[in-house]
Amino acid sequence: MNTLLVVDSANVVGSVPDGWWRDRLGAAGRLRDRLAAYAAAGAPALFADAPEVVLVVEGAARGVAPVPGVRVEEAPGSGDDAIVAVVAGRAPGRRCVVVTADRELRARVTALGAEVAGPSAVQA
Repeated sequence: MNTLLVVDSANVVGSVPDGWWRDRLGAAGRLRDRLAAYAAAGAPALFADAPEVVLVVEGAARGVAPVPGVRVEEAPGSGDDAIVAVVAGRAPGRRCVVVTADRELRARVTALGAEVAGPSAVQA
């Protein structure tokens, strides 16, 4: 069973001051496109296999469409709560890596058995 990679879009996009705040939907779309490459080939620093990728978006980033290899989950409220729900809903024993720098979220998902990686793990 391949690894589940769950990406905190708001946190990853917000980690690079490249003007993302002017176009949150576009920034989330660019991140989604980078993640599609990981879904096909695997993120070298994290995986030996191609992971199942879930991009969690919230707020103004809602509306980014999924692409082959990247499932998009739109958080109806808190993005952190949506990420925790994805982690909690995975198959028992399945490896899960959550990409975020949010300390509180990191604590919540590690309590559920997930691993964590910082935003640089998925940035070009």
